[in-house]
Amino acid sequence: MANPKVTLYYQPIQSSLGDSYLKFQLNQQTTAVLSINHTQEAIIIPVESVTAMPNMPAYILGLMNWRSRIIWVIDLPKMFNLECLDHRLRQYNIIVIKVESLLLGLVVQEIKGTTKLMADDIHSPVGQVASSLVPYLCGCVEQKEETLLVLDAENIVNYANPQSD
Repeated sequence: MANPKVTLYYQPIQSSLGDSYLKFQLNQQTTAVLSINHTQEAIIIPVESVTAMPNMPAYILGLMNWRSRIIWVIDLPKMFNLECLDHRLRQYNIIVIKVESLLLGLVVQEIKGTTKLMADDIHSPVGQVASSLVPYLCGCVEQKEETLLVLDAENIVNYANPQSD
């Protein structure tokens, strides 16, 4: 009896499916995404878990313990001069991001999940959004009824990190 041969073809996943991003609401009106490559974790913590620090810019909420590391927590909408989060919140939705060895917690209104975006769909934010937001963006993507802001994690960390001053 002949030995049947089975040939397996390995085909790597094509990048034509797009890159992965974490999608979230900055505030009621603004939806944004952040590359999964810079995202460590999305967590919900009680407000009391963030310790306020004196003499910090208003957008820096304070410090928190994350996996036995102390990291800064940033109110991302406030940093962007957008409508602020409700200050009567009992908990924060936090995206922990990492750029090189720097960790930062970004507080957002709501974490929506993940999405895929094609690099070709991301276009310049200039003229699309407030000029004050442009330094923090890689670009923006037009979707059905909304414009997604594609955030630049490196620029956010470089601007927001109190230790970088």
